[in-house]
Amino acid sequence: MLPLLCALLILFAGSPPAEALPLDALLAPKPQAVLLAGESLWEVQFKGIRPRLLPNHALVQRLFEETQQALEPSLLVESLRIYRKPSVAAQGDWSVAEQGALFNEILALSTLTGLQYFSSSHKAMQTLYERSQVIDGPDTQKPLPDPVYEVLPAQVRVYARQKDLIFGDRIYQYEYYTAPSALVLVQRNLSPLSVGIIPAVGKEHLRSLVAVIDAEAYLLIYAASMAKAVSLPGLNQRVGQSFATRTDALMSWFSARADRTFTR
Repeated sequence: MLPLLCALLILFAGSPPAEALPLDALLAPKPQAVLLAGESLWEVQFKGIRPRLLPNHALVQRLFEETQQALEPSLLVESLRIYRKPSVAAQGDWSVAEQGALFNEILALSTLTGLQYFSSSHKAMQTLYERSQVIDGPDTQKPLPDPVYEVLPAQVRVYARQKDLIFGDRIYQYEYYTAPSALVLVQRNLSPLSVGIIPAVGKEHLRSLVAVIDAEAYLLIYAASMAKAVSLPGLNQRVGQSFATRTDALMSWFSARADRTFTR
């Protein structure tokens, strides 16, 4: 989730850097050790749902709790990993310019087009998103260019039409939030989702939250997909695997966008 990014702007010059949070303030020692060893963490839950990987960050926790309360999900897929900043950017907090650049990178939803993922069933790379296009709204669906912001906004809403291999051609809403040390997006489906010919998730019964938190030499990336899924034998597992596949591909996409931000 970008050929954009106008040169970031005298407007940012002289602005104070955003305050990073050390990893040990965001995570317990055990998950922190796993991430620093180069691994990622996953949790999939179908009952008694509660977050197990949620970082200790006020904005991220608030948005997660609000989303969970609104949806009352029957499925939760969580993922946690870190992105190591290049050495040139790892000496301290991300600057306002870097945060603004990264924000524009993850706003550029058109760059999801052609995103690949590894299919465990086919044992091969496949295209996840055949098309991803920002639109003006769910009714008119007029294509728009990816938005670019010169000043980091507190909150932005974007609509997108996306055709993916798993759920087909659907309309989504993306809500973006910013804080001094974090960027967060919350996606919801404005079209019902199906797995094959089976209706799986009703309209607005999916929420996906992705948080990017500045953690000094790292970016901590937390993703959570929640759904109120149709209850059919084996369907929750299939939907859960679909969300895990999508999340893994999006993490790869984000890493590429972050590389553009910190090595430009």
